[in-house]
Amino acid sequence: MDKVNIAEKLSQFNDYYNPRIVGELNGQYVKAVKLKGEFVWHHHDNEDELFLVIKGKLKMEFRDKIVEVMPGEFIIVPKGVEHKPVAEDEVHILLFEPASTLNTGNVENERTRKVLEKI
Repeated sequence: MDKVNIAEKLSQFNDYYNPRIVGELNGQYVKAVKLKGEFVWHHHDNEDELFLVIKGKLKMEFRDKIVEVMPGEFIIVPKGVEHKPVAEDEVHILLFEPASTLNTGNVENERTRKVLEKI
């Protein structure tokens, strides 16, 4: 039952779109990740995702709209909804999602991370 310092966890890495596990609860992972640039269009068949912005501005693109998410705000992407995270500048995020969630969802490419580091 130790506390987690989010800034300290985020300071441990500098790469993008490579989530790290910083906590676990009820079959869910809490992941820290840095974003910059565009990710890939994808969806998750079985999992909802919560994106909590810690630093920067996240643009969550959907096929019919773009939602800007600022620090202290979060967005929940329901399962099955196609989306693409975009960060014009570096963005720090906490993700809350089931442990089974693959970062690229239904797409597998060079950005897919099947095994995540715990920090």
